[in-house]
Amino acid sequence: MGIPNLEDLLSEGVSGRPVLVRSDLNVPLDESGAITDPGRITASVPTLRALLDGGAKVVVTAHLGRPKNGPDPKLSLAPVAAALSEQLGRHVQLAGDVVGTDALARSEGLTEGDILLLENIRFDSRETSKDDGERLALARQLAELVSPGGAFVSDGFGVVHRKQASVYDVATLLPHYAGTLVAEEIRVLEQLTSSTARPYAVVLGGSKVSDKLGVIESLATKADSIVIGGGMCFTFLAAQGFSVGKSLLEEEMVDTCRRLLDTYVDVLRLPMDIVVGEKFAADSQPQTVTADAIPDDMMGLDIGPESVKRFAALLSNAQTVFWNGPMGVFEFPAFAAGTRGVAEAIVAATGKGAFSVVGGGDSAAAVRALGIPEDDFSHISTGGGASLEYLEGKTLPGIEVLGSPQRSEGDS
Repeated sequence: MGIPNLEDLLSEGVSGRPVLVRSDLNVPLDESGAITDPGRITASVPTLRALLDGGAKVVVTAHLGRPKNGPDPKLSLAPVAAALSEQLGRHVQLAGDVVGTDALARSEGLTEGDILLLENIRFDSRETSKDDGERLALARQLAELVSPGGAFVSDGFGVVHRKQASVYDVATLLPHYAGTLVAEEIRVLEQLTSSTARPYAVVLGGSKVSDKLGVIESLATKADSIVIGGGMCFTFLAAQGFSVGKSLLEEEMVDTCRRLLDTYVDVLRLPMDIVVGEKFAADSQPQTVTADAIPDDMMGLDIGPESVKRFAALLSNAQTVFWNGPMGVFEFPAFAAGTRGVAEAIVAATGKGAFSVVGGGDSAAAVRALGIPEDDFSHISTGGGASLEYLEGKTLPGIEVLGSPQRSEGDS
């Protein structure tokens, strides 16, 4: 795919040039507003540092959470600005608005090597509007912040599957480039879809089958095995006729799961045993049962030790592994063993030469929460949903637009 990248922009020279960067800084916060996992901030640093070191005047736009009715102090990017300042080793200004008077004044005051973070882009409802004109109007105001002579760098892979003003529309207005992060994600995902070394194993977890249906159907024809855990496994177990007690269950997906099991009987692999508890809580007492004997008053919260052994054996000879979704409620220590066991099996396969990709979201969070070195995997994605849609073969608007020319002045 002929997408201009950061190296192309840097070779043109960025000293004194204003550059708008769409980063993915959507990090989780605790009740006090503290960042609990700075992974996405860390991943955004290489592109920003390269531009700053080149003397660019950098304006960063990003979102945090899903504000419903305009600005929400709890979803301000203030803690992100502080964390980014620490990681970059230089002050990151935070604008008091998105594209208002403060953002405009601050952007005009930038000098070489300065960086400005705009307030949460989703505080402006036009960012996610279905109306093309509304999004374009916001995009024009974003472009104005880096005028004249500005460029746009798309470095938020976690949002490239969204047709949003700061992801898609602004790229039609400015010379555009893929940042380091986005370019690397595309390279890795192309390797997963086109030049995949076999055996190819896929590990899928998370809560809902409906979220992963597309990727299951797409990868079932490409992978040698698909291991299924997490909350979604209970809908598959129900499709086999087993009672799942109080476990998470998508009843409307049972027939679909039955069809998938029939169609891909040689590919799909389900847990043999389950760790159950009386309630969804860290102090719930764990008990291991076979997958066909979940008590009616219990809920499954992790895959069991025999399942881990079986899945680890499947993964041991894999040459390519894609993992998306934890095997259980890894946030609760009593129900983290399944996720840890599968993660360690993927690490072991990687150590023997396998190409392993962790598909962002909760999987990446689990790796960090469990203290497993990120370098033990070949690649950790920052975009769970975007990764899945790419692997499903869907067109990602934020990637597609990078391969297209910008609008001419006469375009509306």
